[in-house]
Amino acid sequence: MGEVLTVENLTMQFDDQTVFKKLNFTLKKGSMTALLGPNGAGKTTLIRILMNMLTATNGTFKFSQNTKIGYVPQFRNIDIDYPLSIRAFIELNTPLFKSASIKKRVDNILRETNLLEIQNTRMGEASGGQKQRAYLAQALLDEPNFIILDEATASLDPVAKEELMTLIKHLNEKHGLTVLFTTHDIPLAKKYMKDYLLFKDKKLEHNKISQLTKEAYE
Repeated sequence: MGEVLTVENLTMQFDDQTVFKKLNFTLKKGSMTALLGPNGAGKTTLIRILMNMLTATNGTFKFSQNTKIGYVPQFRNIDIDYPLSIRAFIELNTPLFKSASIKKRVDNILRETNLLEIQNTRMGEASGGQKQRAYLAQALLDEPNFIILDEATASLDPVAKEELMTLIKHLNEKHGLTVLFTTHDIPLAKKYMKDYLLFKDKKLEHNKISQLTKEAYE
């Protein structure tokens, strides 16, 4: 299993504040990694650098060739009068006139994310878990092989969290999807992830999730 991401000596400063310094780690293709740490430790900053939304002060990062990133944000509630159906929401970034192949792709993703039977439900009337799976389906439409879940289970109820993470595990096992999951939910990370990256003292600790102790996190 080759490396999908290599980070070398990555440092980020804002004015005179150092967010993190000299981060070094690699992620393997098909890995499932939790990105952990307290608020303000640098998790969001690192994600934004990896997505080319910010430029690091020093250091480099490199994705392997043909890596395509999908992104699922923290749960954002949608007003009850939001008019688009789940299917129309997932199709937002597709052409107005959809080819047979695009329609088939949407059907397959709806089926895989357990949304096919409720595809005509308005997003405003969907549950929190259904909405978040629709965000995931929207990301999957571009056929990524690396997906970033940025606090994607925050604000969801326990059942919805389990449904989403079971789906992520399925996508990893069936399609080899590489997963980077930013979260504060340590039990959830321990249940579904295989590795972890933990911010401590402006640096990162990288290990198997089975080795993560309460003392290390605190």
